[in-house]
Amino acid sequence: MEKRVDIVIVGAGPAGIVTATTARKYYPKKSITIIKSIAQGCIPCGIPYMFSSLKNPDDNKLSTDVLQKIGIDVVVDRALSIDRPEKILKTEKSGNYVYEKLVLAIGSDPIIPPINGIEKEGVYPIFKDMVYLHKAVQEITHKKKILVIGGGFIGVEFADEIASLKGKEVTLVEMLPNLLVNSFDKEFSVLAEERLKDRGVKVIKGIKVEELMGKGPVEEVRLSNGDILPVDGVILGIGAKPNIQLAVKAGLDIGKCNGILVDEYMRTSNEDIFAVGDCSCKRDFFTRKAVSVMLASTATAEARVAGANLYTIKVIRENKGTIAVYSTYVNGLVLSSAGLTETSAKKEGFEIIIGVVEGVDKHPGTLPGANKSKIKLVFSRHSGIILGGQVSCGMACAQLINLIGVAIQKRMLATELETLQMATHPYLTSSPTQYPIVLAAQNASENI
Repeated sequence: MEKRVDIVIVGAGPAGIVTATTARKYYPKKSITIIKSIAQGCIPCGIPYMFSSLKNPDDNKLSTDVLQKIGIDVVVDRALSIDRPEKILKTEKSGNYVYEKLVLAIGSDPIIPPINGIEKEGVYPIFKDMVYLHKAVQEITHKKKILVIGGGFIGVEFADEIASLKGKEVTLVEMLPNLLVNSFDKEFSVLAEERLKDRGVKVIKGIKVEELMGKGPVEEVRLSNGDILPVDGVILGIGAKPNIQLAVKAGLDIGKCNGILVDEYMRTSNEDIFAVGDCSCKRDFFTRKAVSVMLASTATAEARVAGANLYTIKVIRENKGTIAVYSTYVNGLVLSSAGLTETSAKKEGFEIIIGVVEGVDKHPGTLPGANKSKIKLVFSRHSGIILGGQVSCGMACAQLINLIGVAIQKRMLATELETLQMATHPYLTSSPTQYPIVLAAQNASENI
């Protein structure tokens, strides 16, 4: 069976949904079909919180109802191949789709490390499938000794959430020297580690997991230092890799980050095929090097670019690279990062100056719920342009990182941030006389 559809989108995660809604806005007369391989997807960032914070795991469903309400067809099927010359997408069940424009929003797959015993029962990769996740949550909540492999955002958030459950013994193993090492300098990584330990998590760094053992289900883990730990559940929080099989099979170009190569408008090496989200290759905002950034916020930004520009360039893309704006929440502590860290900036050869300020996220600091805050800004020494920033605080200043992200995108100067005009409120922000971004910029300016 063959169907003619103007715009076909493969994938119904955040990138696919936003591409579809954006395309409907800019091309109201075009027919749009979105094909998803999973009957019930999830909100990716909410997966760790299905264990405790969400009273009902079903609250983490990612609904596609909004698409159908605006005349977008949603089909549960699996895309098999793309015939580029004929512009046909072949699927497993619903036949062939003849398209004008095709968007690949096919996401990423969890990394399964080559560890002996990784296939054992009781080992849980993080798949974005609500049926799978329901089963995983139910089983893990009945286990006692949980090992989390990986000290990035996924691993840290899972360890924190599961440790909040009564009677759990949680161990996190990270082979690198620090947690969250790709997004934070050491002084911020230490803060996350301290909060995990306060929660009761045992943190092991600089050590690899070499084998998962047990006659049936996993029972023990052997580490590279020779230690053997008893476990009855293992969560793989190592990260994800772009899902590119469909693109490779179609002969589309693949970038150095092993994602689908795209231009500024998310067009692949075929002008009628676009790729957005985790499956597409990213370029660093400052160096233009290929980088692996898998964030829903980045994916939806790309989706808006692609959806608006499928047929003609309607929205000019001013942001020519990926800034990578991250935030996480660990046992009451907000940690966030945008752009280059001090470590990554020096590694890339930038000559930099640093501004660091510590304070309180409400004013006066004696208000209920006030937390210590710390902000670190990275600037180019000679130009004064902001390159990056990191924040630790309570909820009151959690949005500061988005302000820093805008400053990076607009290439603001330290002197501009020194004269920043802001709204303040005792319960919501630091004092206007001690506003951390302003003080950090002043601190850095002293060294320009």
